[in-house]
Amino acid sequence: MTWNIANAKQQFSEVVRLTAEEPQAIYNRDKQVAVLISSDDFEEFQQLRKQRDKPTLLELFADIRAALIADGAEDGIEIAPRTDRYNPMVDDPHYWDEPGVPDETKRG
Repeated sequence: MTWNIANAKQQFSEVVRLTAEEPQAIYNRDKQVAVLISSDDFEEFQQLRKQRDKPTLLELFADIRAALIADGAEDGIEIAPRTDRYNPMVDDPHYWDEPGVPDETKRG
């Protein structure tokens, strides 16, 4: 239901009672100026706002990286190259060879 300001003031108790069923829009000269909602709806709105205002994981990592850079790290987190296991794509010179084709055929 919609209300103009004058009617909403005169019937304020009714407007408040009806918020339990649905939000009550209040208009001033055909322009919506306010919406009265139930306290349950408002609590839900507050929870959604808190979720929306939380920083994303990407933003948190950006903050951590900026702090590390400010602390002297070259570009954030320094990670040493991994050398503790065999990597066939790098360590095997024949990894990319086609199976079953002799080396002489490939060159020729």
